[in-house]
Amino acid sequence: MANWPRPIDIARLTRGADGLAVAAAISLPWSTSATVILVVLWLIALIPTLSWKDVCDELLTPAGGLPVLLVLLGVVGMLWADVSLHERWKGLDSFLKLLVIPLLFVQYRRADNAAWVFGGYVVSCLVLLLVSYVLAAWPQPVFLFSREPGVPVKNAASQSGEFVTCIFGLIYLAYDALKRRQWPWLVGLAVVMLAMLANIIFVATSRTALVLILILLVLFALKQLSRGGMLIMLASAVALIAIAWVSSPYLRYRTVQIWTDYRNYAATDERNSSGERIEFAKKSIAFIREAPLFGHGTGTIPSLFAKATAGQAGSEGSFTTNPHNQTFAVAIQLGLIGAAVLWAMWIAHLLLFRGPGLMEWIGVVLVAQNVIGSLFNSHLFDFLQGWVYVIGVGIAGGVALKRRAAGKPSAS
Repeated sequence: MANWPRPIDIARLTRGADGLAVAAAISLPWSTSATVILVVLWLIALIPTLSWKDVCDELLTPAGGLPVLLVLLGVVGMLWADVSLHERWKGLDSFLKLLVIPLLFVQYRRADNAAWVFGGYVVSCLVLLLVSYVLAAWPQPVFLFSREPGVPVKNAASQSGEFVTCIFGLIYLAYDALKRRQWPWLVGLAVVMLAMLANIIFVATSRTALVLILILLVLFALKQLSRGGMLIMLASAVALIAIAWVSSPYLRYRTVQIWTDYRNYAATDERNSSGERIEFAKKSIAFIREAPLFGHGTGTIPSLFAKATAGQAGSEGSFTTNPHNQTFAVAIQLGLIGAAVLWAMWIAHLLLFRGPGLMEWIGVVLVAQNVIGSLFNSHLFDFLQGWVYVIGVGIAGGVALKRRAAGKPSAS
């Protein structure tokens, strides 16, 4: 496809595709519709510029091929799903975004604007942060496109997840600034990271984000710090946790609520968040046992939960179209074979980012966020979290592959 007739300006399309990737990243924190439109435009600009040999070569690698294999299993899973064609297509829709990953690998083996993509995303999140604080301090709450105070769009879990990705991308730059003694940069980055952390603690807390922060701190320490640095980071983390716990009633409430909800569920089968998640897990395991190898087919999750909750009360009667666990969401539909491909894909992507550079660290953050978050949610199938993973891993992975092919050390 690289040898198109002259009327098509391949160089202009290539520049357009690179710019649209930046625009899509900027739109992610704000608008689902804008992201969809920009991704479609990006594909229209990108596809004529691709060498299909390069695409096929990428598909033969684990990192590029396993996402496509998971989509193909989703297509095949439509054959034995005992639901309507509309429900099957709706179920397949959750898988399709994974097809973008190998295309981004090919694009960012040649493109030089990866830093602009991630920089645009961070700046967009900074604007979101400022709007969040304005709305949190407003005398009469104005929630814009969300029902939660201090959350302008989407929800608290999405907002805190975005800020976590920014914090742990910037922490690499802050550590590099510290090593280089670039004090103005260090102070500026520290202010931004602390402002985002404070927003998570005081304004929009997600319990998944809190778990993720602790795990990513450990990963950063293991990947970047000496033993002395680890001790300093551990002491700093303990101090921050203590200050946050004492100073934020909201954080204490959100944390203690997990145990309170569980006790009420265990005693009375009260319908609450903890009880519902336990019931979702129980039912999901039962569904997988019924069809362990190949699953019930693509798009069957709503139908299975509808049958299992019919006539039930309390948490047992909680209906969902989302089992709140990515492995369950795949295994219910595609069996243990599908779940094995999912985990193989995550491992292949994690191995892609073994180097010491910034893009490799961003890749680790995004894979870890998706894997950990997917223990409590179906993040790969969710719109925002799924596209953050696809775009982030695709671009960072393309850069990592380019450096590896050129035999260059990973730059910060």
